[in-house]
Amino acid sequence: MTWETVIGLETHVELSTQTKIFCSCTTAFGGEPNTHCCPVCTGMPGTLPVVNEKVLEFAVKAGLALHGEITRRCKFDRKNYFYPDLPKAYQVSQLYLPIVRNGRVPIRTESGEEKVIRIHELHMEEDAGKLVHDPWIDQTRCDYNRCGVPLIEIVTEPDFRSAEEVIAYLEKLRSTLQYLGVSDCKMQEGSLRCDVNLSVRPAGSQELGTRTEMKNLNSFKAIARSIAYEARRQIEALEEGKWVVQETRRWDENKDATFAMRSKENAQDYRYFPEPDIPPLEITEEYLERIRAQIPEMAEEKAARYQSQWGLPAYDAQMLTGEKALADFFEETVALGAPPKQAANWIMGEVLRRLSVDGLEEKEMRLTSKTLARLIALVQEGKVNRNTAVKVFDAVFSEDGDVDTYVREHGLEQVSDAGLVGQVVEQVLAANAKSVEDYLGGKEKAFGFLVGQVMRQLKGQAAPQVVNQTLRERLEQRKTM
Repeated sequence: MTWETVIGLETHVELSTQTKIFCSCTTAFGGEPNTHCCPVCTGMPGTLPVVNEKVLEFAVKAGLALHGEITRRCKFDRKNYFYPDLPKAYQVSQLYLPIVRNGRVPIRTESGEEKVIRIHELHMEEDAGKLVHDPWIDQTRCDYNRCGVPLIEIVTEPDFRSAEEVIAYLEKLRSTLQYLGVSDCKMQEGSLRCDVNLSVRPAGSQELGTRTEMKNLNSFKAIARSIAYEARRQIEALEEGKWVVQETRRWDENKDATFAMRSKENAQDYRYFPEPDIPPLEITEEYLERIRAQIPEMAEEKAARYQSQWGLPAYDAQMLTGEKALADFFEETVALGAPPKQAANWIMGEVLRRLSVDGLEEKEMRLTSKTLARLIALVQEGKVNRNTAVKVFDAVFSEDGDVDTYVREHGLEQVSDAGLVGQVVEQVLAANAKSVEDYLGGKEKAFGFLVGQVMRQLKGQAAPQVVNQTLRERLEQRKTM
């Protein structure tokens, strides 16, 4: 039997506000355990929450960018459950009137397939704390620093049919949220976490199968592998005549498998009721217009502009706009006078290479656009050749060193003295009579060999155009001798 995989996603996104959703505690990542919390976010008796206006602004901005319908009168609800990292024994979320509904995200997979993923809803809520398991002392301890950090949860319809579609959607979603400035979407820090709801059904069937939920997957690699494993596990169970149990499962990276955690809850299990301490939020048309005006140029619009304004190939434009920080760096470099195509080549080549080698994100690199623009200018001016420029780039990348100083102190300025180049050319021709004879006999490859010998004598610092011109002239002179 042929099976079809059906997937829906619940993506939790930590918002880039400076303070928490209902109190003034910092949202900074890290810190000593239980130092970023207060009576409000730990739910002490007698405290009252106050909604952070920036959270509402970010949620509305995300909803508009995802083509959703903004709920003009939304409210918060209490989601009741006991768990050690939830000191209130309830979470303030939105069930009945979420801030956004009926959005959509167009995607294109690596294989070129285009598809629209429907957004069921986007709602605001507070994050829970974190359990820290210490196997050495056989204890589990609670860190409440994350309690009350603002989240938006984005829930899709079950529109995905493969891991490839899921990854394409998450990449598009991450890019959108980063461009908006509402989240840094750092999966390694938990700013973007994904729950995968997955079921299988016979191909052609319209009836959904029993789904399982895989919780808090924090890398694209883990998401893809967990989807492959869970689909295979469910198919094998059904083909053996067994049932798929609706449950929550955890992904074990080391064992490359999912394992049951608990039976899957439904909404009634959480005993939702309206949050009594927070009044409903009224959103006016004037407010929406103000937020719409704040939405910046997005990745697709930038890519189109790069192609029309600067003549970049579509591939270059897409690469440069995939991450907002990279697009900003590129535009700053061009604004400082670097030719767009040269700037694109350096960024897609050397900059991305060093970021990968050093394990850095674009925001973390110390190299500035001013330094890269100056290095490109040195190549354009003929003061260093491309190979030397790469060495200079590697030398200054980590600390954003001064390229002019480095070139001067290390004697790397390109040799353009025609007299000196002519002397070295004569030496090379005298020492390689056989290659000279081959060239004069019509073997063009010999010319490349002779160029290489001249460049080696000049330690790679000669201007290639000067070497080529001088060598051609001297060889042509020998034809008439």
